[in-house]
Amino acid sequence: MRTAHYRQTSSRRLITVGVTFLLSGSVFAGAGAATSSPAEPAPTDREPKLLGRAVLPVATLAPGPPAGALVVPGPGTVNGITFPLPSQPVEGFSSIVSGRRPGEYLAMPDNGFGTKANSTDFLIRAYYIRPHFKTADGGSGSVHVGDFVSFRDPDHLIGFPIVNEGSPKRMLTGGDIDTESLQRGRHGDLWVGDEFGPWILHFNRHGRLLAPPYAMPDDVMSPNNPFLDGRPATQPNSRGLEGMAISPDKRFLYATLEGATVADPDPSRRLMFEFSTVRGAFTGRVLQYRTEAAGNLVADMWAAGDHRLVVVERDLGSGVAALFRSVYLVDLRDVDAAGFLNKTLLVDLTKIPDPDLVSLPAIHPGDLGLGDPFRVMCESVEAVHVLSGSRLLIGCDNNLPNSGRNAGLPDDNEFIVVQAPRLRYEPHA
Repeated sequence: MRTAHYRQTSSRRLITVGVTFLLSGSVFAGAGAATSSPAEPAPTDREPKLLGRAVLPVATLAPGPPAGALVVPGPGTVNGITFPLPSQPVEGFSSIVSGRRPGEYLAMPDNGFGTKANSTDFLIRAYYIRPHFKTADGGSGSVHVGDFVSFRDPDHLIGFPIVNEGSPKRMLTGGDIDTESLQRGRHGDLWVGDEFGPWILHFNRHGRLLAPPYAMPDDVMSPNNPFLDGRPATQPNSRGLEGMAISPDKRFLYATLEGATVADPDPSRRLMFEFSTVRGAFTGRVLQYRTEAAGNLVADMWAAGDHRLVVVERDLGSGVAALFRSVYLVDLRDVDAAGFLNKTLLVDLTKIPDPDLVSLPAIHPGDLGLGDPFRVMCESVEAVHVLSGSRLLIGCDNNLPNSGRNAGLPDDNEFIVVQAPRLRYEPHA
């Protein structure tokens, strides 16, 4: 989910491992960085703490056709970024899962530029990245971008005309689906939560669609759903499956609507649907999560044991207006008298203690929210991944080319590792 505000940065070009990067400000060299992940904190630490930070420049590009031709009418500059871009931007990470080896992750952008209409030239991908976190012990703070998974539908399973309908590869674009949540299945397969349906989509590890979209129960349909057939939408635009966790045994997905349904009299209720990956069907189990304010969104989720989930909840603000973004722990067996999941606060992302000052120095003059405490200032903090013990990896969807960290520049992609002592990860037996 995103809105648009815009500005610019200067850039220069660097070629490395087959991927073209346009780097703003200082150079972020991916290879050879000192460390890939901060160590597990001492068990005596009892408060949240920023352990590491890594930043991928906003203007990072990957191979592919030009993108962003419809962001503005004709060639033009928005917030300092000139559209169309010469190739595909590596931006807007809405979900992150483990990669193929330690220290590597698979990070998935959403639909591109915010709407179905302006993202038809944005190819839906997930990128293998390796953050080299800056920590108290050093580290470059850079992010290396490697190869990527291209999502596609060569077997014509999606059930509606796509942008690349006549192409043999049938690459999926931001004009077809809005990929907001990602989980890896038992065999390396990929489960994706979408907002345009909303749907659950099932791909193999290489990005090939394996089945038609799994429609939500109770006819939950967004205004972008191509199967509405004149019926009114039952889910507001851009309030689909932003958060989706998978159980440690990979048997169940917990897919949660970002916002309330149109008909729900309680605007703070978020429905969480259990889906069986074995049967390829929703089980009928529906849980209820209550946001702290009616306008807050469920941004992402991750399993922290057989029955527990980490949930990111945020407001709609960015920059100095980003006033609420918190990480909670819920237990699927623990509900209140009204049937809502009880919540335990893990981390307040608006004030993360940074006693080691790993967030400094600033990358750009005018960057805000750095130092002790550190503040997450992007609008869309949309990716969470439980690393181990009490460590959380959290990523921002920078909504290219929106501003948050710096009012004069579009946001870079930021990744942080946070100690969350109340988490106490419980691995699957």
